[in-house]
Amino acid sequence: MPSTVDAQIIDVINQVQSATLNPQVVLTSGAGKAYQAVAQSTAIAVQDAADALRNVSTIATTAAGVAMAQLLATGDAKYADALAQTQLMMKSATEDFAQVGAAASAVLKNFPTG
Repeated sequence: MPSTVDAQIIDVINQVQSATLNPQVVLTSGAGKAYQAVAQSTAIAVQDAADALRNVSTIATTAAGVAMAQLLATGDAKYADALAQTQLMMKSATEDFAQVGAAASAVLKNFPTG
């Protein structure tokens, strides 16, 4: 036995399809998802750079402590050179962190939002 569907129900279904399958809606939704993915990727890059900075800091601090102990114990100038190297390590790691942050920021700023 055939049944009929109320015209209002058909109209609602057509309106929902029109609204959700509209090319502009699909394009905007896709662009938003792409922007979110790029934002997450840049955040991960900055987190990785922060981890690397933290690791270099740990190594440099440990090396500086050993070098200082040896300098105080022996007075040998080579340990003062080692201290200077630990400072250069930290300076370089800090610059790397800043460059990663700036690059991530530029990528996200220049990525279209939709």
